[in-house]
Amino acid sequence: MSGTVETAGTNEEEGAAGTAPVLRLEAVRKTYGRESVVLRDVDLEVAPHTVTALIGASGSGKSTLLRCANLLEEIDDGAIYLDGDEITDPRADVDAVRRRIGVVFQAYNLFPHMTVLDNITLAPRRVHRMPRAEAAARAHELLERLGLGDRARAYPDRLSGGQQQRVALVRALACRPRLLLLDEITAALDPELVGEVLAVVRDLKEQGMTMVLATHEMGFAREVADQVCFLDGGVILERGAPEQLFGAPREDRTRQFLQRIIQAGRL
Repeated sequence: MSGTVETAGTNEEEGAAGTAPVLRLEAVRKTYGRESVVLRDVDLEVAPHTVTALIGASGSGKSTLLRCANLLEEIDDGAIYLDGDEITDPRADVDAVRRRIGVVFQAYNLFPHMTVLDNITLAPRRVHRMPRAEAAARAHELLERLGLGDRARAYPDRLSGGQQQRVALVRALACRPRLLLLDEITAALDPELVGEVLAVVRDLKEQGMTMVLATHEMGFAREVADQVCFLDGGVILERGAPEQLFGAPREDRTRQFLQRIIQAGRL
């Protein structure tokens, strides 16, 4: 891979928001049925041009938090703000919100009957009304920067898992999102392919993209995150800078979780 990846956010958004949080969750609660509480009064702030890593055991609420932030899941209580605007207000334009947030899941979700180029340009053309030529130029530029310049005409089944995940990242970036949400994007990859995807995220970090990522890659979270949040039972039990949370966690439950990670050789 060569070059850098252009980050997003219009000048108007940057000027209006200043140093205010790009994303803010206030007392967010999410339940499934009467008994299953997935998120319990979660508060979270994500500053511009920072990376927030969500860590914790499977089922702790990481993926649900991301899905709520993109309005893929409806919250039961609390509020979510994007650049100061409450996006969980019933009057909010959901489609307009999602146009400002890019999401990449652990499943690539590429359309198998469409080429890489068509997968990437679909949303810019259909949702953002970008002219076909402009969308294609943007796609080719991003593909080149992410080391996929020769794969534009390929179909997804002709790509490796790492290549497909990079295409999914390009697709999210093609719409110039204000915020990028990454949900366990290396979980479905063979170990030797993880590095190439994490290299893209590292480059996005260097270019100032605002990101929230749920990950099991503890070493990567320690390296790239500005703040790390440890979720347990739907609660952000502990948060802090990587050196504090990984080096001197305050909560017993955090220490137990990290000890198991260390014993497994993953940190």
